[in-house]
Amino acid sequence: MEEKSEEPMAFSVRVFTLQEEVRAEEEHMETPEEEVQVQEEVSREQEVSVCRQGAEQELTLLLSPGLEAQQLTVQDANRASVFHLTVSKEMDCCQVGGQSFLVTVGKQSLLLQFTTPTDMKNFQRLLKRGDDEDTRKGCTEEDERGNKDVERGQTRHPSTENGPTQDYQFHSCLSQHQNLLQDYLRITTYQRAILLNESDFRDKVVLDVCCGSGILSFFAVQAGATRVYAVESNPMAKYTQILVQNNCLSERIRVLEGKVEEVSCPDIVDVIVSEPMGYMLLNLKLMESFLHAKKWLRPNGLMFPSYGDIHLAPFSDEQLYFEHYARASFWQQRGFYGVNLSALHSATMEEFFRQPIVDSFDVQILMARSVKHCINFMEAKEEDLHRMEIPFVFTLLQSGLVHGLAFWFDVAYIGSKSTVWLSTAPTEPLTRWYQVRCLLQTPLFGKLGQTLSGTVLLVANDRQSYDINITATVDQSGFRSGNVLDLKDPFFRTPFC
Repeated sequence: MEEKSEEPMAFSVRVFTLQEEVRAEEEHMETPEEEVQVQEEVSREQEVSVCRQGAEQELTLLLSPGLEAQQLTVQDANRASVFHLTVSKEMDCCQVGGQSFLVTVGKQSLLLQFTTPTDMKNFQRLLKRGDDEDTRKGCTEEDERGNKDVERGQTRHPSTENGPTQDYQFHSCLSQHQNLLQDYLRITTYQRAILLNESDFRDKVVLDVCCGSGILSFFAVQAGATRVYAVESNPMAKYTQILVQNNCLSERIRVLEGKVEEVSCPDIVDVIVSEPMGYMLLNLKLMESFLHAKKWLRPNGLMFPSYGDIHLAPFSDEQLYFEHYARASFWQQRGFYGVNLSALHSATMEEFFRQPIVDSFDVQILMARSVKHCINFMEAKEEDLHRMEIPFVFTLLQSGLVHGLAFWFDVAYIGSKSTVWLSTAPTEPLTRWYQVRCLLQTPLFGKLGQTLSGTVLLVANDRQSYDINITATVDQSGFRSGNVLDLKDPFFRTPFC
């Protein structure tokens, strides 16, 4: 068996550091009132500063096996030690872009910029936080799963357990935020809504909830905001801070690390901005965090978005219905390597029909004008979103089979000078939210002019999403159908951008 080399591996790198430091009171010796304010802020505030350590020269990174654990050492040209870290399970690390790697221990982080992507990959392969090969294998498998989730438009959240799975989840997090930033319609709508209502942001204090990359915070500063509090959980918060520092906006944008339900905002704010929308507006339940933040909003303050409309309409799509049936045909096999699988066919059908379908469609499949359910974010409370009943009565505009209900949403950004809309309707340009369709267990036949009535009940669950209960009746014939679906487990019928 080939023995492992005990020689340290050397890599040429440039190093950036992030270090949390308490703001010094001496720097703020102004008026007595300001001194009191500074003392209050120092007791609860920590800032992250970014400095370049040898950024103009290449340093040497040594990765040594060590007796108990690997040792990470950065040396200058004279072989003097600049940084030294012991690799352990408590150390957080993750890939950044194509040739950089972030290592964090306690309150200090090193951003290692390698000269080539190959060097970074070799370092990443050799780095371990324990001798368990299965653990490192689990990292790779988690990375692969994370990348698949990014392609489907899902963000994997960091594990609550210490371990290497966090390393790769952050890479997926960055990939997801790249997708968001590349969504032209989303970005331009938010920037337009904020800049067209510049007077609502000029000289104001703004709270950016679940800020992600912080792009809305930057837009608020562009509109003249004097202070923006950007709330985001780790690991993304560290990277938001890097963007803030790199854009020289540390005096105006402050990143609050954590969930909005856990952090403390130092000021009452004039405006709250966020992008809390999920599929069918409510998936992932970010809207609750958005509403929770209102405890820091001054009376008559503004919220962007200001309100949302959930639209629903009956549709007829025989191809989709039978396509969904065909997905379960695999389980009809009676001779699969000598095994009869057919006993699970009905259970599979039930599971598939519980999946809402995320895709786009031609508006001509709709059989009636949509009904909408309005949510005023300025007035709504968190508990209002726990259970929502949407009654509907549709007058059918054509005869045919009703295979299910289609859903989409609009949100409005209402400022003092302009109202800007973002729509995910099938008549509008396609967005990252697409539309959502929920099939009925049994299609209903209706004639032109007849009415289809019933309810859609959205019940929040413990999976950061909603259970969808649909009942529908053709009033003139009495024929009835329905379904119960899990919004957390959609079927993605269309590739995502």
